[in-house]
Amino acid sequence: MVSEIDDSILKRTWHHSRFEDLGRLVSLKQKKGLTISLAFPTLNEELTIGKEILVIRTELMDRFPLLDEIAVIDSSSKDKTRKVAERFGARVIASKTILPKYGARAGKGENLWKSLYALEGDIVVWVDADISNIAPKFVYGLVGPLLEDDGISYVKAFYERPIHSSSGGIAYSGGGRVTEILVRPLFSLCYPELAMLVQPLSGEYAGRRALLERLPFSTGYGVELGHLIDICHLSGCGAIAQVDLDMRIHRNQSTAALGKMSFGILKTFFARAEQYGYAKLLREPGYRHITLEQRGSEHQVIKSEISGEERPPMIEIAEYWEKFKRAGR
Repeated sequence: MVSEIDDSILKRTWHHSRFEDLGRLVSLKQKKGLTISLAFPTLNEELTIGKEILVIRTELMDRFPLLDEIAVIDSSSKDKTRKVAERFGARVIASKTILPKYGARAGKGENLWKSLYALEGDIVVWVDADISNIAPKFVYGLVGPLLEDDGISYVKAFYERPIHSSSGGIAYSGGGRVTEILVRPLFSLCYPELAMLVQPLSGEYAGRRALLERLPFSTGYGVELGHLIDICHLSGCGAIAQVDLDMRIHRNQSTAALGKMSFGILKTFFARAEQYGYAKLLREPGYRHITLEQRGSEHQVIKSEISGEERPPMIEIAEYWEKFKRAGR
């Protein structure tokens, strides 16, 4: 007999307009004695990071004190990302200087992990730095459920993602290709309750420090998927909510780049499948992604190493414990 699928995440799905009364959110934050931090993980984002900081800072710090800090965690950008971010009022931190004893790794997940140590907030919001149509809803929409409901600990964004078509125009749906071709089928097989997330790989999400500090972080592409699976096992999927932000306009990646992303996500998924007893691999998986590139009448093999490294839960790091737990947080 097939068991009924848990679709309760759909009951914790809202449109951002539910949370647009910023005065009410500030009152809830103050009443509960919470602080909120926003981090932008960056790598060569000089074209968009300034506008993102300006829009968010003006509305959600200067006009309404919803955020207590805005930081840019930068992965050694080669362009003017850091200078632009500083000019627009963000605190800029080089990822490699955070917890230097533990070294530096490439990847967005590394920035997110280190931001937990660098930031002070009880709630941490992460927003990608390549958004062309940035608006305050990208932050207040994620924070709102956490302020309203103490039972929610992690909030994901979803939106329409326009994609440039082969004819040169724009299709207003079609983004999220890795989700629909890879991640939703995997969740349907093993975690059907997570298949109820519209965009499980979205780069905008927020969480309570008390939960985030207990999660391991894949340094690369698998960080979002790993979070969702671990949260289901640690706190139950009832801790997860999602908010509709209408539309997100950003750079679209090539099929080749999405292949590498899928490889990294699969590495994280297989690691979790073994950890939680869903599957057992009978041989060590490969660590290099293989692409065939046609050159003339022949195909050249392109091998790319895609890291599947995991950072441990931040609460296991002695320096983090000293900084936050001695203060009773």
